[in-house]
Amino acid sequence: MKYRRLSLEELEELQDDFIRFLAANQVTASDWEDLKKAKPEKAEALIELFSDTVFEDVLSKVQYMEYKTPKDIKTFHCREDKIHLLGLMVEGESSVDFTRDQTAQDMRDLLQNSQASLKMYSAEKNYKSSREEELFRMLEHGCLISKEGDLYKLLNSIAR
Repeated sequence: MKYRRLSLEELEELQDDFIRFLAANQVTASDWEDLKKAKPEKAEALIELFSDTVFEDVLSKVQYMEYKTPKDIKTFHCREDKIHLLGLMVEGESSVDFTRDQTAQDMRDLLQNSQASLKMYSAEKNYKSSREEELFRMLEHGCLISKEGDLYKLLNSIAR
């Protein structure tokens, strides 16, 4: 298995996709029921294959990710051959909390009206293993996928 087995809750959310996956692999509903009873290891192998397929599909489309702590934001632009990090850290005492649910513009306003000392940083690196495997590890360690990359784009505009 390349990634991890989807949880029962995740599988339930993807039930229609799983049914299509089984059909594409020529497994009918009755075949699936029989397989679960007679050959549970084969049924588990199909679930694992489906899980890897789902993760591979999702990860191949990721362009931006982010990781927040109360005083630090790490945003990532996940390119094909390398990943670029833009970060913003609050230094000293401040009421700024990046983990609050707020838009990029709300965050910008909060920072402009704060006495906090801010430090921007950036880095870039090539992927050590496959792009998707590295992004998966980042997800497993608390990064979130950002569909539009608004926070990355905001930090990029400030850094210029």
